[in-house]
Amino acid sequence: MDNIFDELGVRPVLNAQGNRTLLGGGTPSDTVKTLMDSIEDYYVNMGDLMDSVGSRISEMLGVEGALVTSGCAAALAYAAAACMTGDDVDRIEQIPDSTGMPNEIIIQRQLRIKYDRTMSIPGGKLIEIGDEDQTTVEQLEEAIGPNTAAIHYLAPGDRNPGALPLEQVIDIGHSHDIPIIVDAAGEVYPTDKLSSYVKSGADLVAYGAKYFGAVNSSGILTGRKDLVSVARSHSFIGFEDSPVRSFGRPMKVDRQEVVAVYGALREWLTMNHEDRFASYEVRIDTMRNELPQFEGVTFSDYPPDAPAEALMLTIDPEKAGKSAQDVIDELKDGNPSIWVRELPEEKSLAIRMLTLKEGGEHVIAQRLREILG
Repeated sequence: MDNIFDELGVRPVLNAQGNRTLLGGGTPSDTVKTLMDSIEDYYVNMGDLMDSVGSRISEMLGVEGALVTSGCAAALAYAAAACMTGDDVDRIEQIPDSTGMPNEIIIQRQLRIKYDRTMSIPGGKLIEIGDEDQTTVEQLEEAIGPNTAAIHYLAPGDRNPGALPLEQVIDIGHSHDIPIIVDAAGEVYPTDKLSSYVKSGADLVAYGAKYFGAVNSSGILTGRKDLVSVARSHSFIGFEDSPVRSFGRPMKVDRQEVVAVYGALREWLTMNHEDRFASYEVRIDTMRNELPQFEGVTFSDYPPDAPAEALMLTIDPEKAGKSAQDVIDELKDGNPSIWVRELPEEKSLAIRMLTLKEGGEHVIAQRLREILG
C-alpha cells in the first residue's frame, strides 16, 4: 500500500469547503504540531495542565475564565449544565436528571440549528420562542420563569431575520438574573470576537478551536469565572480529580489536544491576518488564471463584502449545461474527492483557500476544466 488512504480503502479529500467536522476539522500548523509532539515526552497531571492552559487563555483573551473542551458542542453542554446546577454538588451528580432544578433554556426560533440539542445532554429543556417572522421582547419576557436556567444565543445573530439582538437579550436576561449562553462556534475573526461577546455581557461563550487552528476535537468555553469553574466540575477533569461523579467524563481531551488549543490560539492572536488573506488572494488569482472563460460561468471573489478567501463560481445551468450542484457532485465523485462550499441561493459554489492544501488549487482547476470544458 502506498499510503494510509489506500490501506484503509478511503478516498482522500481536498478540502475547499472549510473547517467542517465531517472532513476532519482542520490541520494544525507545524508550530502547533511541535507543541503536541513535545508534550508526548512526559505524562502530566491533567488537572494542572487544564487549569494552567485555562488561565493562559483567560489572560490572552482578557476574560475571567476559560476551559478547554472536546469541541464547541461539549462547551455548550457544560455551559447548560453549569447554569442548571450552580455549584451544588448534589445537583451536579444528579444530572442528566434535572428534576427539581431550573432546566429550561430559552432559544429564539430564528436562531435554531441542530447543534443546540447538545444543551439537552445534561437534562436541559429547550424552550423555543418567536414565530416565523420575528421574536419579540414580550415573547422573551413571557418565557422567563422559575424554571429558566439560561437564554441561548447563536452568534452573530443573523442566521434568519427577526431575531432579537444580543445586547437586548443580555439586558432582559440579566434583569431577571438569568445567564446568557452564546454559541460562537466559528466566530474567531476578527480576533476581537474571541472576547467581545463576554465583554458585551454574555455569561458563557462557546467556541470551536478548530476554527483558529487547533485539532478537530477541541473547543473552549469562556466567561464568568464562577460559571466556568462549575463547568469544570461537570467536565471530565472534574470527574477525574475530585470525588464528584459528573456527567462529562465521556467528553475528555488528551494532553496533546489541550496544548494544541493553547498554541493555536496564541498563534491566531499574533499572526498577521493581512498576510494570511494576501496569500489567499495569490492562490485565488492563480486559479482564476488557470481557468478559461466557460460559457455560463462567472468568477468572483468570495465573500463579496469582506477580505476574499475563496473563488466563487456562479453557474447559469441553461448556458453551462450543468448546474452548480452538478459540478459540486462531480467534484466530490473524483479521486481525490473535492469538497467545496455550496451556495445554493446564489446558484454558486466557492473554492475556499482556508483549508485547501498548498497546490490543491491546481488540482481543482484541472478538474473544473474537465467538468465544464
